[in-house]
Amino acid sequence: MEASRLRELDDTHWLHPQGDLGSAPGTAPRLMLCRGRGSTLYDVEDRPYLDAMAGLWNVNAGYGRAELADAAAEQMRELPFASAYGGFGHPPGARLAAKLAELAPGDLGVTFFASGGAEANDSAFKAARLYWTVRGRPEKVNIVARMRGYHGLTYGATSATGLPMFWEGIGPLAPGFLHAPAPHPYRYEGEGAPGEGYARALEQVILDAGPETVAAVVAEPVQGAGGVIVPPPDYFPRVRQICDRHDVLLIADEVITGFGRTGRWFGMEHYGVVPDLMTFAKGVTSGYLPLSGVMLTHAIHETLRELHGTFPHGFTYSGHPTACAVALRNLRVIEEEGLVERARATGAVLAEGLEGLRRHELVGDVRSLGLLGGVELVRDRATKESFAPADGVGRRVLIAAMEEGVLVRAMSGDVLAFSPPLVITEAEVTHAVETVGRAIERVADELSRTR
Repeated sequence: MEASRLRELDDTHWLHPQGDLGSAPGTAPRLMLCRGRGSTLYDVEDRPYLDAMAGLWNVNAGYGRAELADAAAEQMRELPFASAYGGFGHPPGARLAAKLAELAPGDLGVTFFASGGAEANDSAFKAARLYWTVRGRPEKVNIVARMRGYHGLTYGATSATGLPMFWEGIGPLAPGFLHAPAPHPYRYEGEGAPGEGYARALEQVILDAGPETVAAVVAEPVQGAGGVIVPPPDYFPRVRQICDRHDVLLIADEVITGFGRTGRWFGMEHYGVVPDLMTFAKGVTSGYLPLSGVMLTHAIHETLRELHGTFPHGFTYSGHPTACAVALRNLRVIEEEGLVERARATGAVLAEGLEGLRRHELVGDVRSLGLLGGVELVRDRATKESFAPADGVGRRVLIAAMEEGVLVRAMSGDVLAFSPPLVITEAEVTHAVETVGRAIERVADELSRTR
């Protein structure tokens, strides 16, 4: 089918997630992709694009992995689907749960499976509330999330997400979700060091609500969609102490940061913190099939077992056997090819390249951790004044980079996000950063001509 006909069908029949419903023709990036190899994607006209976003932060092992396709096909021939409800199980699910327990930090040893990150986070919120009900404290229901946090777009996850653009026009949010300030590299105005100050602000939200009403705090080790925000190193150790002090569970949202993305298996390992619950998705299968989950410590699990009845939660595709088989094979690839260590080494190249972008007049800040990076674009470098949303500067830069064959994303606040496959080469990282640098320069020139 011709590319023009495919685009016509797309325009007519497909409502895209987070699609731009009101953009004029030619103002929004559009691609019709048909295949991928390594870190490169190809469109229907066979033009190559270096994917500096690993799809949607998730294709950790890269494109075209025959061993992952083979794992799916083999499992489908034997047992494509089986219910995991009640006492039903299957070998891939049991083996994957055990493997995750081996990889996860601390005492996180029991997994509930779901399909996507939002489902995993909703499951974590419900498990946290149920935990406190079993403990005889049913009033502990509030979930403290953070502004600029992103936890998915199911109803509960939307209510936890701290990006107001996702709250508009959908009616009231679910009750029981509170939002605290989150670390930002240069907007801190409190007293003391930023890590201490932001942790104190989070604690104040707990105190204002009453610790007796708060079930859990949920936080990404690095905020992704909120602008690739890397917290000060002392922030999460302080948050862990606050949660312990007030009998509040800590949920780590590792949907983006899990499975090697930051140069460790899980992002919280950078801070020496073990959460009570940990959600994951994306990189567990490198995006080859949908799979997610929430891991619980054995202590949390043992408390839930005191229900002595049915666990009141589940999805049709919880623990899908084919997805579990692909995840097992994917984790083997990550281990055998040393992709966690590779992300750490290649991440140093990314960090150095991003630092070089500070020379551009539109760049107000850069930050990274492993193969996760962000470039914040500003109107004024001295004051860090942001562009107005209507200016669409981040989008203009990503379109300019896309025209040169490199894919990045523009996140909230005009932050260009980098999250390439962990198999990306150092030369490809350098090429991606240099291309984005030229795109920033091009947009800066366009802006200067219109002032």
